Amino acid sequence: MKRPANPFMQQNLLDKAIAYVSPKRATARMAARAQLAIAGGYTGARMDRSALNRWQPNAGSPAADIIRDLPVLRARSRDQMRNSPLALGALNTEVTHVVGTGLSYTPAIDADFLGLTPEQAKAWGQDAQRRFGIWAMSTDCDVGRRLNFYGIQELAFRSMLESGDIFVLTPRIARAGFSARLALQLIEADRVCNPNRKHDSETVIDGIEISPNTGEAIAAHIAQKHPGDYLTAGNQWDRVVFRGDSTGRRNLLHIFKPLRPGQIRGVPWIAPILEPLKQLGRWSDAELNAAVISGLFATFIKMDPEAFDTLFDDDAKGAIVEKAGSWTGEMESGKAINLLPGESVESPAPGRPNPEFDPFWSAMVRQIGIALELPFEVLTMHFQSSYSAARAALLMAWKGWRGRRDMLATYLCQPVVELWLADEVAEGRISAPGFFSDEIVRASWCAATWTGDGPGSIDPGKEVDAARKRVEMGISTKQAESILHDGVNWESKHEQRVREVNAEKRDGIYFPPAGTPAIPAQPVTLDNSGAND
Repeated sequence: MKRPANPFMQQNLLDKAIAYVSPKRATARMAARAQLAIAGGYTGARMDRSALNRWQPNAGSPAADIIRDLPVLRARSRDQMRNSPLALGALNTEVTHVVGTGLSYTPAIDADFLGLTPEQAKAWGQDAQRRFGIWAMSTDCDVGRRLNFYGIQELAFRSMLESGDIFVLTPRIARAGFSARLALQLIEADRVCNPNRKHDSETVIDGIEISPNTGEAIAAHIAQKHPGDYLTAGNQWDRVVFRGDSTGRRNLLHIFKPLRPGQIRGVPWIAPILEPLKQLGRWSDAELNAAVISGLFATFIKMDPEAFDTLFDDDAKGAIVEKAGSWTGEMESGKAINLLPGESVESPAPGRPNPEFDPFWSAMVRQIGIALELPFEVLTMHFQSSYSAARAALLMAWKGWRGRRDMLATYLCQPVVELWLADEVAEGRISAPGFFSDEIVRASWCAATWTGDGPGSIDPGKEVDAARKRVEMGISTKQAESILHDGVNWESKHEQRVREVNAEKRDGIYFPPAGTPAIPAQPVTLDNSGAND
C-alpha cells in the first residue's frame, strides 16, 4: 500500500520559486521543515498553538521554584485556615484521622537476634511501654510544659500541613527533683531563616545549612523571636546542628514531605489550591450577602411632590428632607424609610437563593478534594450515597491517611522514642545490653510499632463478618483485625476478656456464646507474664 505523502515535505509554489533562484536556500528550508516534522512528539510542548504559545513556565531548581514564594504561601495558607470553612474542615479532617488521640508506642524488639526468650522479650516490652507511657502522658515532655507527647504529635502535624514544615528541638532538661530528661520544643517554620535576613548562598538556603559535597542538611539557623512578632528588635539566631558531631545524637528534627529531589523546605498543604479556595470563598460570601439582603423586609414611604408643597410649611419640609437625606442606604428588616419627593426604589429581583450555587460549588469542591486526596463525601462530611460508595470513599481516604500516619511515625515518633530509650539506658533505668556498642543491636532494641485510632465502621455487622472470614481463611490474624478496628492490639483485649469471663463464671452469670459446644466451666488464670495457664 502506498504511504500518504507527508505535507511537511511537499513543495508549494514559493518553495519551487526559491529552488529555481537559490537551490542552496531551498535545501535549507526543506531540511528545517523535515526537522519540524519529526520534532515535538508531545502536543503540550508545542509553541505554534494559540492556547500554548503564552504558556512558558520556568524550569527552576527546587530552591528557585519554592523558597522565594514560601513567605506568601505560608501567610495565605494560615489566612485560609483561619477564615475558610472548607480549608479548616479539610485540615481538621486530616489531623483527626491521621493523629486522632495520638500514635501509641508498642515495642517490637527482635528477641531472636538479641537472644531473649519470648517471656523475657514480653517483660522488657511491658516495662519499656509503661515507662514511655508515663513520660508521654506528662507535660514534662514539652519544654514549655503545655502539651503531652500526643498533643505535640497533633500540633506538629497540623503545623506541617499549614506551614509546609515543622522543626522539633530535642534538648535534655533537668526538672525539679528529677535528673535531665528528654523534652521537645516545636519550632514554627518562619523562625528558621537566614540570620539578619541575608541572601541565600550555596551553603545556606532559607536558614538551612547544606553540605556542599553531599547536600545533607547540617544545621539550621533558628531566630530567637518569631520574625512576624511585634517585638523583633535585637533578634538573634542560634545555629543548631541536626546531629551531634561526636555522638550523632539527633538534636533537631525536620518534618516535611519532599515533592522533588533536593528539596530543602516544605510547601503548605493547600498551596496548589489557594486561588480556587479564595475565589470560592469570595463567591460564597457574595451569595450569602445577596441572600441576606433579599431576605430583608423594609417599607418605603414615597411622598407626592405636590402634596409635599401644600401640606407642610418650610420648617417641616426642612426636617423631613434632613431626615430622609441622612439615610445611608443600610437595610434593616421591618424598618420604615421615608423617601424624598420624586425618589423611588428600584432594584432588580435578586432571585436568591441562587439555584446554580450548589452545583457549581460542589463541582469546585470535588476538584479541591482531588488535590487533597479527600473524596467529596469525606471532605464535605456528607454521605448520602449507597453503603458501597460511602465505604469506597472512606477506603480511598484511609489510604492517604495511613501514608501520612506512617510519615509522622517515621520522622517524629520513632526518632523521639530512640532518643528517650537512649537516655533511659544511659541512666540505668532500662537494661539493654549492647545498646551503645553496635548500631544493629541498638536498632533491634528500638524497633517499635505505632498504632493510631481505627477507621470505625459504616455497617458493623458486615465488617465484623468479613473480618471473621479473613481470619478463618488464614489471610489475616486477630491481631491485625483488632488494630484495624480500633487501634488496640488483640493481646490487651484478650487479657481483659479473660478477666471478665472469670468474673462472670465466679458470679454464676456466664453463658457460652451461641453455637459453641458445652464444656465444663473452668476458670482461666493468667500468670505474672500475662500468658494463659
